[in-house]
Amino acid sequence: MKLKWFFPVFILLLSIAACSSNSEGTDKSSSGGKGPEQTEPETLNKEDIAFSEQEERVEKAGDTDGKKSGDTSPESSGRKVIYNADLQLKVNNYTEVQGKLENKAISYGGYIVQSQTSTFEDEQLSGTMVFRIPQRNFQSFFHDAEGTAEEITHRNVNGQDVTEEFVDLESRLRSKKAVEARLLSFMDEAEKTEDLLKISADLADVQEEIEQLAGRKNFLQNQTDYSTVTVSLEETNILVPKVDQASDLNTWQKVKKQLAVNINVLLALVSGIIVLIAGNLPILILIGMVLSTIWIFLRRKKRMNHLPPQEKKY
Repeated sequence: MKLKWFFPVFILLLSIAACSSNSEGTDKSSSGGKGPEQTEPETLNKEDIAFSEQEERVEKAGDTDGKKSGDTSPESSGRKVIYNADLQLKVNNYTEVQGKLENKAISYGGYIVQSQTSTFEDEQLSGTMVFRIPQRNFQSFFHDAEGTAEEITHRNVNGQDVTEEFVDLESRLRSKKAVEARLLSFMDEAEKTEDLLKISADLADVQEEIEQLAGRKNFLQNQTDYSTVTVSLEETNILVPKVDQASDLNTWQKVKKQLAVNINVLLALVSGIIVLIAGNLPILILIGMVLSTIWIFLRRKKRMNHLPPQEKKY
């Protein structure tokens, strides 16, 4: 009887031993052979923040590469692309096309940056208009502008992908703001004046960098939100002047104007003579007296020359 129960009990003990060894191996593999956990420092220095900034850039770059493999459209993939377009068109009616383009830009949520019009030989109109159009409506406005032309003489569209720079700016902004928050906490805890001055100088440098990064980011955001479209128009039709009607000639008004001009000239002349005489009256009197004396002397001398010799008095 003892031998009969010995083998089942022996097999049961072997099974229990095998299960316990498997559980120990599983515990060791889950721990990865690591020792006791190391505690992280409570405070981060600038080197730690810079290292975290580099890690964020790597993660963002990986996310950008992952988006490239999917949908490539700027809106769906979150890409930042600056679009610029240049169109040169020949149109029949410059004024009409100009009004259409302005209305189209407003309907698409855009606006006019610049508008310039000139006349060639007083017959043909030409000009240039610069529009800022939301990127989602860029293609629609571009095709509408082409549709107004009788002939397209030049077409150019270019895009600049600034996704990498934009992502880098966002990452650097987050890192700099983290440094700013840390410096502000250090300033609150500072007790010595020297430490406070040093922290204030570092904080001013960091805040200046934050302003520069934020300004560049806002500029890129605006450039990617709105595309620039430059449209140059040249009118092909020659303007034919209309025949003026009799009522448009204003003959009587022109006669009255010319008469008034002549009267003003005469009045100005008379006024000038009066001013000349009145202003120079003393000199004129003196000159008159001298001339009168000379005239009297010459007249008397001439009369004396015509008298007989016996009547001359010496």
